[in-house]
Amino acid sequence: MTPWTLLDSAPIPSGGGELRLHQRADEFMISIVGGGVLMTTRMHGSEDVLAELACRGLDRNSSANVLIGGLGMGFTLASALSHLNSEAQVTVAELVPKVIEWNQGELGEAAGKPIDDQRVTAFTGDVGKLIRKGAQSYDAIILDVDNGPDGLTRKDNNWLYTHSGLLTSFAALRPHGVLAVWSAADDRRFSERLKKIGFVVETVQVGAHNNKGQKHTIWLARCKD
Repeated sequence: MTPWTLLDSAPIPSGGGELRLHQRADEFMISIVGGGVLMTTRMHGSEDVLAELACRGLDRNSSANVLIGGLGMGFTLASALSHLNSEAQVTVAELVPKVIEWNQGELGEAAGKPIDDQRVTAFTGDVGKLIRKGAQSYDAIILDVDNGPDGLTRKDNNWLYTHSGLLTSFAALRPHGVLAVWSAADDRRFSERLKKIGFVVETVQVGAHNNKGQKHTIWLARCKD
């Protein structure tokens, strides 16, 4: 089998370790030093579904405003754009500047270069900053950050999934808005936390690759009518 070639590396802010970008033929992989593989361009089925479910029906909204936490390899962003109309606005927040650079380069081709779409604004920094500022600003907040409620790469990410962080997301959503969260594993305590905030909660199990293989969890937490 063709070995992986290391293309670049990038530090994660606040001592979160180091990301590495690898390539093998036309496939890319992002790993974290000491933590193994985070994502590959071959397996993104659950990310596609995450954005599809979050943006369902928003194509009829001429002023839809969507916030995505985590750019990764661009597949969540690409899926969101495919389910939104031409007037929508999407802000994608990415903590690691080089991840944005990688998506602007050859890596971005795998997802169709969604970062270059005119509807997209890329924000370099913590998605939590935008959530805190966004009182009733967003129709959908999509969190594809770290490993879900149990953070893997950066402890500061955990705030997003606490009672305080979820309450802030609730306040940042417009009426009928949805908070969509990706996770590598299910977490019943997190479901209960969402319900206590006032969300109507649905969980969906999706295979990592074409709905096959390892199951990932998606939470759809909707503001009550």
